Amino acid sequence: MTNKNLVAKYYEMWNSHNFDAAEMIFDKGVHFRGSIGTDTVGIEQFKDYANTILTAFPNLYHATEIVVAEDSQVAVYVSYIGTHSGKLLDYEPTGNKINYSGASFFSIKNGKITDIKVLGDRYSLYNQISS
Repeated sequence: MTNKNLVAKYYEMWNSHNFDAAEMIFDKGVHFRGSIGTDTVGIEQFKDYANTILTAFPNLYHATEIVVAEDSQVAVYVSYIGTHSGKLLDYEPTGNKINYSGASFFSIKNGKITDIKVLGDRYSLYNQISS
């Protein structure tokens, strides 16, 4: 499987909201920094983060727009689309539709994702869920 294909599996996992694939695509000690500033280490912490996000946005969809891969690195420009239906941080559910952009940077070793850094347009997100 190419590194691009591995990252595509990551987004398939998010979009299906089925994180059973995490063990197949992640290194056991995967480091993750999410777009809202949350850091996790390991698969179970990542799954907890994903559950938090999907509680706030149960129909969340990641639309990948640009994917660039070089050696063990993959960069992705993505749009996050969903509905704010649950509490996120101090933001109570608004029912507002969200659509904000981000970029994710993946490190891959031995066919597993070892590190993910996600930069999201938090300003845009928070403006969309604060009204």
